[in-house]
Amino acid sequence: MSLAGKGVVAIWNDIALEGRAEFYEWHDREHMPERAGIPGFLRGRRYIAVHGSPQYFTLYETETQAVLTGKDYLTRLNNPTPWTAKVVPAHFRNTSRGVCSVELSDGVGQGGYILTLRFGPQAGRENDLRQYLASVLPGILARPAVVGVHLCIADREGSSIETAEKRGREVGIPNWLVMIESVTPEAADAACKTLMAEMPSKGAAPGMDTGLYSLQFTRNNTAAR
Repeated sequence: MSLAGKGVVAIWNDIALEGRAEFYEWHDREHMPERAGIPGFLRGRRYIAVHGSPQYFTLYETETQAVLTGKDYLTRLNNPTPWTAKVVPAHFRNTSRGVCSVELSDGVGQGGYILTLRFGPQAGRENDLRQYLASVLPGILARPAVVGVHLCIADREGSSIETAEKRGREVGIPNWLVMIESVTPEAADAACKTLMAEMPSKGAAPGMDTGLYSLQFTRNNTAAR
C-alpha cells in the first residue's frame, strides 16, 4: 500500500491560538469533506506536530497531478465558502503549500506518524539526488516500524496559481519532499536521521527542514454531507 494516487497537495500551517476551536470544526465538518468530494481527490489527512513547525500538516492525495490544476479544483479554490472565507485569512499563519507529483511511493499501510523532510537539489545534481533517493528509500521502508516512504516534487507553476482562496496571503512553496510514515515517532526520527546523513553528498542543497506529525483526522473520497 502506498499513496492513493500520483498527485498530492502538501500543506503546512500554523493556526492562531484563538482560532483553533473554529479551525477544527471547519476543517473536520466542511473543508476536508468538501475537498475529498472533488472529482479526482482520493483522500485527505491532517496531522499535528510532535516536533518541528509549522504546527499542522495536511496531505491530499489525488488520482493524478493534473487534477490539481484542473477545472474542478480551481473552481472550488476560486469560490470559497463563507466559512472558508472567514477562517483562512483570520486564523492561518506561516503557510506553505505545494502541488506535487508523486515520484516514488511504497508502503504496507498508513502510519499514525508521518515525518516530512523538505529540501532542494544542488544545481545540476537533480538526477544524482533522484537516483540516490530511489535506491535508498526501499531500505528505509524495511526498517522496523516504518510503514511507508514517499518522494514528491512540487510543480512550482501549478503551486503558484493565484486563486480567490489564496489572494492577499503569503504562501510559501516547497521544493522536494520525502515523507516517512511509521507506527512509532522514534522509528520515523531514526530513519530520517540516517537519510539526512548522506543526502548532502548525494546532491541535496543546504537548508533541509523536518517535522514529525501525528495523525488527527482522515477523510476519504465520499460525498460531503
